[in-house]
Amino acid sequence: MTDFNPDDMIARFRERAEAVQRRGVPPVEGPERQRFIAQARLDYLDFAMLADAKPSLDDGILTLRIDLRASDN
Repeated sequence: MTDFNPDDMIARFRERAEAVQRRGVPPVEGPERQRFIAQARLDYLDFAMLADAKPSLDDGILTLRIDLRASDN
């Protein structure tokens, strides 16, 4: 895997997080709607955390550092 670029991977996760936010809710009702919304929230959280990661690739080992400490903002 010589063409792997961790920064490109992070950019793809950023795009996925944005896509989840833009995605509409399908015309479903009741419990199915609530499950869809809950899953979209989890998808966004996962993608957004990975999009904020600081990647490093050392000796073929990919490390993603994600700071989960509360920000001052």
